[in-house]
Amino acid sequence: MQNTWWAKTLRILGIVLMSLTAAFTLMGGAGTACVALNPTGWDGKFAGIAPFQWLWILFVLVGVAAGILGVRAVIQLVRGRKHAYRDALIALILGTILNAVHVFASRALRGASMPVDAVLYTNLLTLIVFLLFRLLGLWQGVNYEKPDGAKETGRYAAAIALAAVGLLTLTIQFLMAPTHTIGGVNYADVWHTALTAIGIGLLTASVVSAFSTRKSVVLPAAAPAK
Repeated sequence: MQNTWWAKTLRILGIVLMSLTAAFTLMGGAGTACVALNPTGWDGKFAGIAPFQWLWILFVLVGVAAGILGVRAVIQLVRGRKHAYRDALIALILGTILNAVHVFASRALRGASMPVDAVLYTNLLTLIVFLLFRLLGLWQGVNYEKPDGAKETGRYAAAIALAAVGLLTLTIQFLMAPTHTIGGVNYADVWHTALTAIGIGLLTASVVSAFSTRKSVVLPAAAPAK
């Protein structure tokens, strides 16, 4: 049952969702640094949080940490490591709690919370999906910690996840433009060169991973029986 088509599909879906969530959380934490370090700038849009600057610095530090934990969990899920599922849940719960507090604090102090809402909902959605893997009796098929015969699925999941995160990295500055444009300047695009380079690198890695996986599957199948 573990290697049926639906089990492979769900396993890949979980890894891709976890990858996007980890990347989104990491970028969200890093992006908050601009406001955390200069709350009275930006045309006074964030002046309300100035008395609680220390809290926004914590949002940055914990957000980056949650993103890194998420990336680590993705690698473990792909490789089928022991405790991979547990570590993914820890990263998702941390990201959900952190961003829920961030949303509440932002709405209370400055009257708005976007784009933190999007990061919160992404963490929450992925957390619900991972919990459903257990609660709906799907674990026998999805089980990330017993990858016997499922290494190919992990490699394909890695290739798809790299492509998805690469596309997110290439487009995040445009997706976030409505909430990051101040005085006619899109501050989400200040890292344009770096994000473009990272995005292209991830897409390239995705293609290499996909071809490598395909080659490893085709060659054994083509080998003559002894």
